[in-house]
Amino acid sequence: MYDCIVIGGGPAGLMAAASAAEHGARVCLLEKGGKLGRKLAISGGGRCNVTNRQPLPLLVEHLPGNGKFLYSGFSVFNNESIIAFFEQLGIQLKEEDRGRMFPVSNSAQDVVQALLRKLSTLHVDMHVNTKVEGLQFAGQGLEGVIVKGKGLLKAPTVIIATGGKSVPKTGSTGDGYGWAKAAGHSITELYPTEVPVTSNVGWIQSKQLQGLSLSDVAVTVYSHKNKAIKTHRWDALITHFGFSGPAILRCSQYVVKALKKSKGQGDVSLGFDIFPDSMMEDVFQQICQIQQQAPDKAVKNAFRGFLPERYLRLLLEHADIDEDVMARTIPKQKLRVLAGLCKDFRASVNGTLSIEKAFITGGGVHLKEVDPKTMQSKKMNGLFFCGEVLDIHGYTGGYNITAAFVTGFCAGKGVAEVIQGAPQMDENSVSLSNKN
Repeated sequence: MYDCIVIGGGPAGLMAAASAAEHGARVCLLEKGGKLGRKLAISGGGRCNVTNRQPLPLLVEHLPGNGKFLYSGFSVFNNESIIAFFEQLGIQLKEEDRGRMFPVSNSAQDVVQALLRKLSTLHVDMHVNTKVEGLQFAGQGLEGVIVKGKGLLKAPTVIIATGGKSVPKTGSTGDGYGWAKAAGHSITELYPTEVPVTSNVGWIQSKQLQGLSLSDVAVTVYSHKNKAIKTHRWDALITHFGFSGPAILRCSQYVVKALKKSKGQGDVSLGFDIFPDSMMEDVFQQICQIQQQAPDKAVKNAFRGFLPERYLRLLLEHADIDEDVMARTIPKQKLRVLAGLCKDFRASVNGTLSIEKAFITGGGVHLKEVDPKTMQSKKMNGLFFCGEVLDIHGYTGGYNITAAFVTGFCAGKGVAEVIQGAPQMDENSVSLSNKN
């Protein structure tokens, strides 16, 4: 009945189905949940950050999880192609900070509906509440997929677009990894990325800074050997369990790797630089100037506005400065310590929230076993992968969805290339009713 079955109705699966059908394949899209595009609908805070307009080298740099693998795919379909694709569907886009592209309407639902209309126009059979239980193999190739309650649904090609294990409410529960293994593939270790970081330091446990946001702060991950691993500059949020916010999410994968490498031999920590544009000496001079301008004021009053109030109190405490004494009584040595804490305040961390609470899954189908231009398996004829099921991940900001759309488009095009000239299937095949 079909040339291709796409499993998964997320960003990658929707694009893969559209691409395969656009290139002439008869496509069936299967989604185990009740709706298509659920992850798209909640992305970008419900506004859907469809891609990022950074030049390709910067785009790859923001995909630290094997972004270079996408260079071949970018030669077929890239971020500018994504922009053109959606504008052709009637979705006007606007560019915001850091290259992020959003629909002018600020509605993720508009993006989802435009994609679904596209699939309908291309006569893609779309089925929700349809659970795939496994792949059916025939020799070195595929016969189709086993559908729960239906049996074998035949097709010579299958695209696995099931996502990772993050945000399971959208249907990403790791189903695709088992099917990939059954086809002979290796799965690299799975771990959470773009995830809040946990800490058991006293001032976190006491919740004295819970809810405090630090704007434009540089956050550095330090190994158990006190080596700086990675720095990200953006906003950070202090929570009741540790840290969150864009800068923290970007650092999280390095925390995971550093903790694994430390093997309990020392603390992994985050260092916070509240004045990333200033040298430590400049901060020290600024502090001395405040002391000179308000010598008879209590420290907490003299330094009001210099830092967020609760953060100031924390740093004063760690600098062993009594906030209630007059500013002029504080020796320069302690003021220098305070300046140092402004530039590098450390907090040991002990992990992250679970992979299910992460925005993105690290790890996945090993890329050495996948053709980088077509996303076809090198292990099983007719099998393709796209999206988060692959060992590709990036930072938030439109990078992961770019990887999903690019790999989805390439997989769909690759399918069409495979089925061109293939003989028509004349065996009986299961029919899926209740087309949605």
